[in-house]
Parts: sequence; C-alpha cells; structure tokens
Amino acid sequence: MDAFSSSFLSTLTPSTKLRSPVITTTLRSTSPSPYYAPLPYISSVRIEEKPPTSTTTTKTSHPPPPQSPKAWPPPAPSYASPSVGAKKRVEPRLSTMIFNTFDDIINNFIDPPLRPSVDPKHVLSHNFAPVDELPPTPCDVIQGSLPPCLDGAYIRNGPNPQFLPRGPYHLFDGDGMLHSIRISKGKATLCSRYVKTYKYSIENQMGSPVFPNVFSGFNGLTAAATRGALSAVRILSGEFNPANGIGLANTSLALFGNRLYALGESDLPYSIRLTSKGDIQTLGRIDFDGKLFMSMTAHPKIDDDTGEAFAFRYGPVPPYLTYFHFDANGNKQPDVPIFSMTRPSFLHDFAITKKYAIFADIQIGMNPMDMIIGGGSPVGTDPAKVPRIGIIPRYAKDESETRWFDVPGFNLIHAINAWDEDDGNAIVLLAPNILSVEHTLERMDLVHALVEKVRIDLRTGLVTRHPISARNLDFAVLNPAYVAKKNKYVYAAVGDPMPKIAGVVKLDVSKGERQECTVGSRMYGPGCFGGEPFFVAKEPQNPEADEDDGYVVSYVHNENTGESRFLVMDAQSPNLDIVAAVKLPRRVPYGFHGLFVRESDLNKL
Repeated sequence: MDAFSSSFLSTLTPSTKLRSPVITTTLRSTSPSPYYAPLPYISSVRIEEKPPTSTTTTKTSHPPPPQSPKAWPPPAPSYASPSVGAKKRVEPRLSTMIFNTFDDIINNFIDPPLRPSVDPKHVLSHNFAPVDELPPTPCDVIQGSLPPCLDGAYIRNGPNPQFLPRGPYHLFDGDGMLHSIRISKGKATLCSRYVKTYKYSIENQMGSPVFPNVFSGFNGLTAAATRGALSAVRILSGEFNPANGIGLANTSLALFGNRLYALGESDLPYSIRLTSKGDIQTLGRIDFDGKLFMSMTAHPKIDDDTGEAFAFRYGPVPPYLTYFHFDANGNKQPDVPIFSMTRPSFLHDFAITKKYAIFADIQIGMNPMDMIIGGGSPVGTDPAKVPRIGIIPRYAKDESETRWFDVPGFNLIHAINAWDEDDGNAIVLLAPNILSVEHTLERMDLVHALVEKVRIDLRTGLVTRHPISARNLDFAVLNPAYVAKKNKYVYAAVGDPMPKIAGVVKLDVSKGERQECTVGSRMYGPGCFGGEPFFVAKEPQNPEADEDDGYVVSYVHNENTGESRFLVMDAQSPNLDIVAAVKLPRRVPYGFHGLFVRESDLNKL
C-alpha cells in the first residue's frame, strides 16, 4: 500500500521444488466447518505446481479484450486443505534456488520475524489466513430475500499472500484477492480470484516470492542493506523488472470511465472485469496512454454528478504530492505537483468538495533515522510534527492557490466526506482521527479512531473541530451520491479492536456538538466479525429518495463455526435489521475496501 519501504516475502529453502502453497496446520480445536482453518501456529508448508501465467502491461486508457478463460490458471489447492495431494514436481532455476538460500539466511539469522506485527504465525492466524482462488460457485440465501436493487456485484479487495512467508510479513503485504458475490434475480454466486499483477504472475511462474514487500522488511539498517542488495541482484539477473510494477493491487476498487479497477497505492491501477457467469478477469496494468506515472492512490473520489474521478500519488522524493483528475470518459488530465508539501508524508486518502481537494499532512512519514538508530521501519511517526490540512482548488492548473492550515493532533488515514459551506468560504471535513498514531503500523489493536467534524473558515483561517462519536470507528462510508456534498448519514465499522470489525453503526452527522449521533447499530455477536460496510441505494436515479433509503452490505465471518455470510441490512431501521443473509460456500478472509457495481454498469465494462 505504501510506496516508501520494501522487503521480501520470505522464501523457500533450496530443497523446495514444488509450487502453489498449501499450509498444513496444527489446531487447538476442531472446527465444525471444513472451510475454516484457524492457524494458532504453522507446522509445515507444502508448495505445489501451478502453470505459469503472464500479465499484460497496457499503455492505453482502454484495456485490451479479455483473454479466454482457458488462459487463466486453474484454481490452486486451498491453503486451508492439508489433504490435497502433491502434483508433479518442477525444478526451479538454479539462480532462484541460490537467491532463496540467501533469503533464508536473512530471515533466519539477520532479521527473523520476532515482533507479532510481522510474524506470519500471528498475522495470518484464524480468518486472516489466506485462501485459494474459488471459481464461480452458487450460494444459498438462508434468510429473507435479496432485493432487486442488489442485482450486480459486491466486490471486496484484500491481502491474500500467494506464498506462505517465512520471514517478516505485515498484514498489508499480501497479494490482492477479489471476493465477488454476483447477484441476479435473487440468486447469488461467489467468486474469489487473485488480481493477476505483474508481481503475482512472475512469482507464480517461479514458484516462490522474489519481489520486495512494502511494510515488513526494512526494519533496521542491516535488514535494509541485505534485503536491498538481494533485491538488486535479482533485478540484475533478470528475475523481475521493477519498471513493470511491484504493486499488490490489494486495497480497494474504483469504477470510472466505464472501467473497473483494482487499486493499491504503490502501483498503477489494474483493469478488471466480471464475466456473465460471475468470474473475475484481470485485463492489464493501465497507464492511461502513458499519462499516469508510477502510482496512484487507492482512494480516488468519484463525483456522482459529473462522473469525474479525482486522485493523487505520493512518494519519497519531490514533489512529495501530485494531484490530478480524470474526466467523465476516464481520460487523465495533467498533473498538478504540490511542492508546498515540504517532506514526505503518508497520504493514504483525501477528500473533495465541489470546489476543493483536501489533503492531510500527518505525523506518519519517512523516518530513516529511526530505522538506522532504533532498528525500526523507515516509515514511522514524528511526534514533533504538527499535522496540517491542505486545500487546493478542485480544478487547479498549478499549486499557486494551495493553502495549509495547522490542525494539531489530527491524523487522518481515511476520509469520509467533505463539502462546501457559506457560499464556498468554508469547508467541512468528516474523518476518523487516529489517536495514538504511533501504533498505526505496529499495533493496530491499540489504535482508537475518533470520528471528527472539522470546519475551516477560509476567510479567517479559523479551524474548529468536534467529535461525532466516542466509539472506535473507521472504514466509514456514505451514500455514494453524496460524495463532495453535504450528507447526513455515515455508516462506520466498529473496531473490536482493529483490524477486526465487530459491527456497524449509523451516525447522523447533522446533530449538534453535544448530542448523541448514533442512530442505528448492529453488532454481529460473539466471535463474529465483518469488514467495511457499503451502502447501496434502493433508487439511485430518484432525486427525491431519502439519503438513507437503501441497504448496508458486508461480509461477516463466524469464528466459532467457521462460516462466512453476506449480510444485507436495512439502512433505515434503528437496529439495521437483516433483510437477507447468504451462506457462502467457504470462508472469506478479512480484508480492506469494497465496492458495489450495478448490473447496468457491469454491462458497460
């Protein structure tokens, strides 16, 4: 997700000569469901053969025609199934065996995964454990019925490592996998497919990890030097070419210009499509006719009124922030470098209004001295830094009108929404403020996200703030038609603790400063956890419809039974009543961000 640091998914030993990992687990208890594989600890790894694949890098704003389904690799054995027999062994290249030996030395003696935040036995336990691809598989509706407005597909992205890491591994480092539930006339079909990135395809061919990871490897000068040197040798030997992208496409999805993209902020977008039977195909890595360089945020903002998409990229060298947008046809417009961002910052998300784009310069950024002196990650926190909010005109040609406002203690990772007030002389921003920001990458369970409403008077420079709710809330969404406009309702995930989601609440952000803003709530129950909610309007084309007239959807997993479900909740009811529940044919791991795409939009892809 972050473009600043890199490491390796740890390796296979020289004697490992099989492909496509399968984890054999030792369990503390027996799950009643064959789809759930808790991993209190990992006892062995088996790698099985998979046929090679390739990924298209396309220098065009229009992806090439999809390949035949026969061109895509068949499903590999499930990570959760220790009973799958080994296939024909394939001898890896000699150079790969040698590099993997050096990687083992680094992982075992120089930088072993000692901290829980990068220990794969901890990070990939329980429903964070990866699963294999699943072809389109029918699902049973076990409660209620699926509303007609849900005809289309809910797709959720998330990390799902292709190979089991043996060295340091962070939750954010997994290969992107899309879990799509395709709905048509009250029936549902689940499909899970990897985004066939350049990284995924090369490693799939070689049968082992070769690319640098993002968050888990450069912890300390020695680890950074050794892993960096090994990565350089791999590149020089021709194992991979970083110019073709090193990203994971594991964070989110976006639909604009009649194209659907899987996104991760360390690379270009990957175009995807869904077949009529519900399968997912990766069409290629897209650079928009050579106009998009290096990377793009995983959180572009789509203006429902205009069809435009607004985005940015950030990096460790000037300009640390570059803003741009796409017109309604998906054509990229010129870059606007923002040099008033004077040092690199972790810019995961932003917001737009009808007049402005809003960026947060927070206390997380490049911290190389902490890596050199303290043995930490080069991406860290700076407690002495005063966070700022930057505002630039939405259609700016340059950064000349950019203004920055100090907002002490305000650290934004995810933005919810923003809008203009007072004839454009003020803006309001809704976002969770990450308290104890120093724990964001290392101990997410210690993070508390306090949703705040921030108002900036552009005439006086006065910044006022007040909390919306005291609960630990993040992954908040709204009716997509209200992006960049004043909204009333927000649907937020309840951390218990993060990154597990124990329920969803509905907030009325129009209430006063001292009023309780929670107007709806559903907790999933003991041992049940979900993900980011998503709002789907009943009548998206009806301008008279109530803002909250629709449904909240999410995947939810029961850790007691091993069963995963797709829940549809009534957004207007105080208890977010369940109107439909779909039993999924196997578990869906916890992940990141999702998107609902209507049938009419799927037909245009």
